[in-house]
Amino acid sequence: MNAALEAIGLTKRYRKTWALRDCDLTLPSGSVIGLVGPNGAGKTTLLHLAVGLLEPTAGEIRVFDWSPRSHPTLVLSRVGFMAQDRPLYDGFSVADTLELGRQLNPRWDGQYAKERLRRLGIPFDRKVKNLSTGQRAQVALTLALGKRPDLLLLDEPVANLDPLARHEFLQQLMATVAEDGTTVLLSSHIVAELERVCDYLVILADAKVRLAGEVEALIGGHALVVGPRREGATRDPSVVETIDAGRQTTRLIRTAQPEQAHVCPDGTSVRPATLEELVLAYLRSQPDEAEVA
Repeated sequence: MNAALEAIGLTKRYRKTWALRDCDLTLPSGSVIGLVGPNGAGKTTLLHLAVGLLEPTAGEIRVFDWSPRSHPTLVLSRVGFMAQDRPLYDGFSVADTLELGRQLNPRWDGQYAKERLRRLGIPFDRKVKNLSTGQRAQVALTLALGKRPDLLLLDEPVANLDPLARHEFLQQLMATVAEDGTTVLLSSHIVAELERVCDYLVILADAKVRLAGEVEALIGGHALVVGPRREGATRDPSVVETIDAGRQTTRLIRTAQPEQAHVCPDGTSVRPATLEELVLAYLRSQPDEAEVA
């Protein structure tokens, strides 16, 4: 597998707080990768390490086999980054913003950037501060895409967007990715959106990688089992999470092969887990109950 990004024992510590701890990760080129986890899990830290804004406390991170801190020119020319707060100069017009992109990026494709914003109906003479939240997000994305990056890093790109703007943003993003073959690492809390656009998933929790793999394989390797509650059940390493509610027990389990929905003689039902059920179970489970696929 050709890796767009690789982390080996990657660790970042802020005084007594671990942002990332001994993380091993290999992200395939040509994929749309969803990065999920609770606040403080280390998602933004990982993205900032990938573009050299932070230096690891221990371990290493490599982008296209280069260190972003040691070889910033080789890495940054191939990487587009859209931060969570979508930093743009409020006093600049949209045209000024594109000109800034041209001057800062040697691989800048001005015609592509202008055509993209023209299709979206965003006026070039309008000041950034007068754009809607959705328009501002699209300008920030265009600034990242105008570099024609091989790797696009997006930190909560649809946060604070209304459902229509969120749908349009992701639709435009996926059209571009399909056309150019760009690798995308997308951090988001909205699991339903990730299931629609991502083919690879990484779950971060407690500063560690809890699960990583192709979405189809992860879903096929887990099942939801709902049946009568049994007291004193023995510890089963295949069980990711167990929830007891009244007389009923719900378990997310790892399976060797995809499960077809069926009902057992004792009334226990078994069906494939959804991506959201899988993500929530791994985030709720204790660290020693989950593992990287």
